[in-house]
Amino acid sequence: MDTEGQLTERDRASRSSTEHEERSRSSHAPGDAAEETAAAPRPARRALGWLTGGGPWRRAGVVTALSAVLVLLVSGWVVQPFLIPSRSMENTLRPGDRVLVNKLAYRFGDDPRRGDVVVFDGTGSFLGEKPSGNPVTGVLRKAAAAVGLAAPAESDYIKRVVGVGGDRVTCCDKRGRIEVNGQPVNEHYLRPGDSPSRVPFDIVVPEGRLWVMGDHRSASRDSRDHLGAPGGGTVPVGQVIGRADWIAWPVGRWSRLERPETFARVPQPGVMHGAEPGGAHG
Repeated sequence: MDTEGQLTERDRASRSSTEHEERSRSSHAPGDAAEETAAAPRPARRALGWLTGGGPWRRAGVVTALSAVLVLLVSGWVVQPFLIPSRSMENTLRPGDRVLVNKLAYRFGDDPRRGDVVVFDGTGSFLGEKPSGNPVTGVLRKAAAAVGLAAPAESDYIKRVVGVGGDRVTCCDKRGRIEVNGQPVNEHYLRPGDSPSRVPFDIVVPEGRLWVMGDHRSASRDSRDHLGAPGGGTVPVGQVIGRADWIAWPVGRWSRLERPETFARVPQPGVMHGAEPGGAHG
């Protein structure tokens, strides 16, 4: 009896030891290794948990921040809302209008064309230097301007391209019309009651530059006001920010800004000669 009892105890101990070894080996099985690997990126899980957890206020804040970053990226590289600050482009554009500026319009080899409405940085052509100010205020204003909530920087302008590099632009013919390369231009987009220009000029636009004018000629400070400056009032193509393609706000004025057909009849540069680049006369 005692012998059978001892054998039974040894058998139990042996089975217990065997089961322990099997459990130890199974803890290092390939399946568990895969689970450990899958659970490895704990910092990413913690970050995801922080973003999705914390209640509705935290989630709303995260969504708002991500949306703001996305909007700033889009406005910085693709399309930017631009608040019209003045009457210089009436009646095409009115103060308070928001236009969508296509920043990709001239990024792939295309250049501004006659009739395009463009936004450009006037530093060096319309302005000597960018106005200085409080850096913090400048950053906040730039961010607000990027989404069309604030007026653009003082160095940013919106005008219509009337002449491109090589064009001879003159004012005016016997009927008071501007001529481009000898072709009179019927500017139906001008504000009613405005003449094409009260300032006579005759200029050949240097290559790589633009002659720009507002549609409300009597209320626009444009290339005519900088005839005596370097470049004769023209703007470098490299300073163009983008092309205004749409009026997005207010809703009642939602429309596309088309290139006027009147410029289609203008001949290529070189048809007429006689004015020096940057020259002007009264």
